[in-house]
Amino acid sequence: MGVGNTLSSNCSIIGTNDGFIDREVFLNVYDLTPLNSYSIWLGFGVFHTGIEVYGMEYGFGAHDYSISGVFEVEPKSCPGFSYRCSISLGHLSMSASEFREFIEAMASDYHGDTYHLISKNCNHFSDDISQRITGKRIPGWVNRLAKIGALFSCLLPESLEVTTIKQMPDYHTYEDYGSDSASTSSSHEASENDEVDHRVLLSPATEIVLIREVPR
Repeated sequence: MGVGNTLSSNCSIIGTNDGFIDREVFLNVYDLTPLNSYSIWLGFGVFHTGIEVYGMEYGFGAHDYSISGVFEVEPKSCPGFSYRCSISLGHLSMSASEFREFIEAMASDYHGDTYHLISKNCNHFSDDISQRITGKRIPGWVNRLAKIGALFSCLLPESLEVTTIKQMPDYHTYEDYGSDSASTSSSHEASENDEVDHRVLLSPATEIVLIREVPR
């Protein structure tokens, strides 16, 4: 079987155990460029990924602030990318509330201003989360280009440097996560004295919400 067929086969893996469907963990894979349709046959591509669990998808993207770059979005609908497939990674033993505490704690390790296309991208985040909650790594082909990064980074289109969160047109500050009341300020400036760890940034146009960071 060729490399391309292997990748296509891996991309078609879905869960079949209905009894554990609510605890099943999926890796949702997106194309960042139409060129993936050709490069995937050579064993690599430029992909965005997110971890789907308990009905939401979690990813990592860049912004200019030293606060959480971990965001949540409706599964298989991360804006700006073309959904390719979902891969079952197994099942987690955490309850929904336990997972929420876990992902909020993880957000302190993934600030938006630490994002790096080669060394700390969305696929590194997905792999880290997967290992921690299922004990399994994501498929190697998903982030293969980053592993060859020093050779290929100069060839990547400039548009790929702009990540999901940077594409958001406005930031809206929410004082309480899950509250109906919200400030509609669209300022992109953050004061060092602001209590940013208690805020969630939301763009109504894309429905991407940054996960509130909880210090460990």
